[in-house]
Amino acid sequence: MTPDQAFLQWCIELLSPLGRVRSRRMFGGHGLYVDELFMALIMGERLYLKVDDETQPRFEAAGCSPFTYTTAQGEQGALRYWSAPDEAMDAPDQMQPWGRLGLAAALRAQAVKLAKRSEEHTSELQSQSTISYAVFCLK
Repeated sequence: MTPDQAFLQWCIELLSPLGRVRSRRMFGGHGLYVDELFMALIMGERLYLKVDDETQPRFEAAGCSPFTYTTAQGEQGALRYWSAPDEAMDAPDQMQPWGRLGLAAALRAQAVKLAKRSEEHTSELQSQSTISYAVFCLK
């Protein structure tokens, strides 16, 4: 087992109390899913958990750092993922509170995405109904 694989397996073990964890290679690292919800990234030897406006201050206060990358144009980019605190990397019970924060942020992000899709679908249905009604009136 390579060091990368060993770290990946350790991160899966750390997050496993939260639910079924699976990984997928992406962005030169790995994405981690808990019960099919994307909530963490591994880049190099670093685990990053999903944050939002509600959870990011906790990560900042713990001295964590955001996941950043350099674009093809040489600009700095950032995603809403912050490193897990060093002490949380020691054992699953120490990771659980941080993993729950990441999972909660991922759930809220999913809810927003689903609500937006629902609005778009409703708008599309309303447009189709309006067109149908207009066609009916023209007959």
